[in-house]
Amino acid sequence: MATRGVLTETQETKEGTPPGRHHRWVPWLLMAVFGVVALLGWRAANQRAREEAAMRVVQARAAALRPIPVAVAKITERDFPVYLTGLGSVTAFNADTIQPRVSGQIMKVLFHEGQYVQAGQLLVQIDSRPFDVQLEQARGQLARDQAQLTEAQLNLNRAKSLFASGINSRQQLDTQQALVDQLQGTLATDKAQITSAQLNLEYCRLTAPISGKIGLRMVDVGNIVQPTTGIVVITQLQPIAVIFTLPEEQLGPILRGLRAGQSFAVEAYDRSDVHSIASGMLLATDNLINQSTGTLRLKAKFANTDETLFPNEFVNVHIRTEVLKNALLAPAAALQHTSQGDFLFVVRPDRTVEERKVQTQLTQGNFAVISSGVKAGETVVTDGQDKLHVGSHVIPQSASRVPAQGDQTS
Repeated sequence: MATRGVLTETQETKEGTPPGRHHRWVPWLLMAVFGVVALLGWRAANQRAREEAAMRVVQARAAALRPIPVAVAKITERDFPVYLTGLGSVTAFNADTIQPRVSGQIMKVLFHEGQYVQAGQLLVQIDSRPFDVQLEQARGQLARDQAQLTEAQLNLNRAKSLFASGINSRQQLDTQQALVDQLQGTLATDKAQITSAQLNLEYCRLTAPISGKIGLRMVDVGNIVQPTTGIVVITQLQPIAVIFTLPEEQLGPILRGLRAGQSFAVEAYDRSDVHSIASGMLLATDNLINQSTGTLRLKAKFANTDETLFPNEFVNVHIRTEVLKNALLAPAAALQHTSQGDFLFVVRPDRTVEERKVQTQLTQGNFAVISSGVKAGETVVTDGQDKLHVGSHVIPQSASRVPAQGDQTS
């Protein structure tokens, strides 16, 4: 056994290094190869990133030099009217519910629903026969009492003669005088009853108290009506009123103007507050401010000859309070807002743009009133500002005008 072990060890020594020791260097070789490949890939990626960055810089410079199409407009100088706006409701200048003053049956309806009527026009006829009878009774009573008064006056004249002759006593004369006075009072009552019966006959004819448009009737021919029965409503559409509200902090110019006798023009706009539908004048203000809303109600009068306004319609009301003289106007779309203030992109003569800080006095509708920062005649960008920076070249696409004096919306 010892001899065999020696032989085996001698044989291994002759054949060389064992297999495990022969392959120990292979992982290190692979790691070195992978490191070289990674280093080469990283250098290639960095080179490619630098090339892409350089390309983006070139493209940015080219884009900065490439003209950008924008819309532009001129700064103008002119008188500018200042308007206050409020939400209003159209109200009939007068609205009357036709009601009878006497009870009776409707015999005739002399109007059509939706018809325009004039003041004093006959609308409804109520059965007048019961009141005709009352009138005849009152006249008969008057005739009877008139005859009694005539007889009593003759007897009074006789009593005066007999008293003067000493035949009648003073008491008889006073009694006859009292009878005459009593019959005169009865006669006055009879005349009042006749007048009342005649008035009832007049009440059987219902006429229009105002000129206006008839609504839908609430009763028909043959119905029995009472003094509390509503028959139809008449609304006056010409002229018509609009009641609207304004915040109390805006009331100063209006109240001062009203105290000085100034008139204020009022425009009614549609629900979208884009189109003017009627023109009128401020008529009056309410006598107190609503504390819950901090607003005051105002009333304007409109001729409404074309009937564009209809009762209970909601409208936007614009009331002109003052006119700014020689105001610098820029389109509101051109104004840019930042935390440092407002600015405009002004187009230079070489068609590059600069940022110009401005002071804005007010913005109303499609335009802004500029107090400083620009001059009349300068060109400003109204659309496409998001693509611009200082020094950008531009191509004006269209010259939008600043809205005219009447082209205001709020």
